[in-house]
Amino acid sequence: MNIAERFALTERPRRLRSSPAMRALVRETRVNLDGLVQPLFIVPGRDVKTPIGSMPGVSRYSVDAAVRECRELAAIGIRAVLLFGVPDDKDAVASGNYDPNGLVQSATRAIKAVLPQLLVIADLCNCEYTDHGHCGIIDERGDVDNDRTLDLLARTAITYAQAGVDIVAPSDMMDGRIGAIRRALDGDGFSGTTIMSYAAKYASAFYGPFREAADSAPAFGDRRTYQMDPANGREAAREVRLDVAEGADILMVKPALAYMDLIRQTREQIDLPVACYNVSGEYSMLKAAAEHGWIDEERAVDELLTGFTRAGADIIITYFAKEYLKRRS
Repeated sequence: MNIAERFALTERPRRLRSSPAMRALVRETRVNLDGLVQPLFIVPGRDVKTPIGSMPGVSRYSVDAAVRECRELAAIGIRAVLLFGVPDDKDAVASGNYDPNGLVQSATRAIKAVLPQLLVIADLCNCEYTDHGHCGIIDERGDVDNDRTLDLLARTAITYAQAGVDIVAPSDMMDGRIGAIRRALDGDGFSGTTIMSYAAKYASAFYGPFREAADSAPAFGDRRTYQMDPANGREAAREVRLDVAEGADILMVKPALAYMDLIRQTREQIDLPVACYNVSGEYSMLKAAAEHGWIDEERAVDELLTGFTRAGADIIITYFAKEYLKRRS
């Protein structure tokens, strides 16, 4: 009598793993290809495409170059891009951010002129535009003035909507920002503009490469008085509830990799779409490992995006979006 007979082995899960076709047949989780969002960094000038050293495969683009890149993205099935402006000129009150002819506004108009079907999401923050690198107006104590910053965010959101942005995505973590932006948009006739809130955005070490990409490192201090403590999960649930009450349409968790439990928590907490941001450090460390031959990049990316989806993300913002969809086109 062999072992199988001795123990009456009737449960054989391996039957469903026997071939690629069988595994595909019974696969439980599939990445929403329509929900992948490619971030783009917009800079001044013409015909500019500048590689970002800490993020292999990612570049900064001038408006005209961004339009060309968006044509490529749309051709392989990307449905949405997330824009970050990286200006040359900065000041204490982020005036370049609410300039109707600013980088994000100009890029949006140019993209929409040739690709009206492509969704344009505009990250709404001030750190790229301030000379001090913080996400709002600095008060006399050297801290970010929450309520004065709300006025700045609302003013900027209106210029984004006027330019044709489909989704405004505030990432600053000021208290009350969703309500202030929603009221401003509705009051100016933009009730159809969607708000995707960075609802649970943590003060994370995984943002390192983004500081180079967006030229947004704080000149002093850090962002821990407004971004969340990585140890706190219940606080994330509170932030999500507040943003839903204030009028958010989509809720985001950022970063993604170390916060899959909070993606799941958010998914179970609300019925709205849930997004996650697979941030720069997560991207760069996987790229670095792959370049050294320590990891199979394609398999790792597949596993990563599947994990975010399994955790509950409907929308995944990732620098891997273009490469991932190219493999499937």
